[in-house]
Amino acid sequence: MLKILIPTLFLLPTTWLTSSKWLWPTALTQSMLIALASISWLNNTTDAGWTTLNSYIGTDPLSTPLLVLSCWLLPLMLLASQNHLSSEPMNRQRMYITLLATLQLFLILAFGATEMIMFYVMFEATLIPTLLVITRWGNQTERLNAGTYFLFYTLAGSLPLLVALLMLQNSTGSLSLLIIPYAKPLLLMPFGSKIWWAACMIAFLVKMPLYGMHLWLPKAHVEAPVAGSMVLAAVLLKLGGYGMMRLMIVLDPLSKEMVYPFIVLALWGVIMTGSICLRQTDLKSLIAYSSVSHMGLVAGGILIQTPWGFTGALILMIAHGLASSALFCLANTNYERTHSRTMLLARGLQIALPLMTTWWFIASLANLALPPLPNLMGELMILTSLFNWSAWTLILTGIGTLITAAYSLYMFLMSQRGPLPQHMLALPPSYTREHLLMALHLIPLLLIILKPALLWGWFA
Repeated sequence: MLKILIPTLFLLPTTWLTSSKWLWPTALTQSMLIALASISWLNNTTDAGWTTLNSYIGTDPLSTPLLVLSCWLLPLMLLASQNHLSSEPMNRQRMYITLLATLQLFLILAFGATEMIMFYVMFEATLIPTLLVITRWGNQTERLNAGTYFLFYTLAGSLPLLVALLMLQNSTGSLSLLIIPYAKPLLLMPFGSKIWWAACMIAFLVKMPLYGMHLWLPKAHVEAPVAGSMVLAAVLLKLGGYGMMRLMIVLDPLSKEMVYPFIVLALWGVIMTGSICLRQTDLKSLIAYSSVSHMGLVAGGILIQTPWGFTGALILMIAHGLASSALFCLANTNYERTHSRTMLLARGLQIALPLMTTWWFIASLANLALPPLPNLMGELMILTSLFNWSAWTLILTGIGTLITAAYSLYMFLMSQRGPLPQHMLALPPSYTREHLLMALHLIPLLLIILKPALLWGWFA
């Protein structure tokens, strides 16, 4: 654990002491080395599953894939941001890289925390760098509004969680994840316990986000710069799912009757947000709403608490993290050339950038869960466990899958196929940097096909 945490901490002085000419190469190299070192976490050999650094930080098969994903994303965010930050003053570029590095530090501590209060503090701390990145480097004037939405939705959702955690500490005497699963079941008052259950879950359901609490997400995604969108889609949404998986064990006897409305909302959200995607004119907005739809499936898989549901949720979280982050990068490469995210204005790009179309094609197919990609593995496991829980869910998930395929193809055809519009005269070619960025997103996704057991969490 320290071999990742210490180099990540040293990214901060590196960023401020490097000469301006070498700033991006140095930061990129160091973050890439951290990402490569983090892969060693996947080699987990202990019987108990936990490998602990001390009594507060440790990893187990559930947190390792998410930790590796967080580390893998930092170099990719630097690669993606380099072009549109090159015109900014040097100090602002350094500040940007510093914020991304602190965000990675908080994420590592959040996913590695074995103490619930520490997880809560880091869960909240990730808000600050993300908020600064969105409100300072966003594209449109709406960005302050988006930052406010993002901050207040998350804060209002997670304050009840703090109270619930303190109450749990009071009744069990410990909030360590190593001890909680073995604590006695809680004997709470019937009505009070339901409020307590909701307080524990709503923080994570807002973060995921569940349909109905999702309004902050499209705003935050659309206004954020590319690195903000990438880290939001790939890692910050997963904090919600991870927290739910951790706390579900404690809430057990209550969950059976409490989960119904949330599962219904999640599955209804899959259909609703999918239908919204079919009507979007803004490319980033479409990808953001598709994230809500995928996270609805993840929430459904976690809430029914079967091993298959958990495994499917974990696989889908990782696969969605890579695929949607890749789509945001592609949308950004289009935006840097055409200066518009409206699909009608930036279409038919296959003629201008043929190689980019290949990346668009792979990323779109990953988004619609084509076999044998891990996206399909995750979705199939969740669908199976939902069907096992109630046969009626098949109608909702089936329609959701069809709509997902429809909007993914719609996005690909609108942006890539057809004649190039008249107003696009001289587009810059695609750079090696962008192809490297896409390769680093999609090659891991394709390699997971060969060994999916890395992502099966506790159930491998």
